[in-house]
Amino acid sequence: MMFWYDHDMSGWGYAWMGIGMVLFWGLLITGFVLLVKFAAQTDRSPAAGPHLPTAEQILADRFARGEIETDEYTNRLEILRGQSTAPSRKAKGQN
Repeated sequence: MMFWYDHDMSGWGYAWMGIGMVLFWGLLITGFVLLVKFAAQTDRSPAAGPHLPTAEQILADRFARGEIETDEYTNRLEILRGQSTAPSRKAKGQN
């Protein structure tokens, strides 16, 4: 009687099959988790909406277009920045 061992899987064959199965399922589950995290991400910058200009930017745009003069621009800019040295209307009315 002859025994042929050519077609049977050895111990290393079972080990590589087990390692391959663990790697396959690990990669599949990791890919799924990353896909769900990416799909559920809400703080993506392109979807955040348009950037609204600040009051100083609007004032600078009006000055650049020539809608307001230099004195008016500097006075309003000082008021926006809280550095106004001009007397208030209430003080003017009391004199």
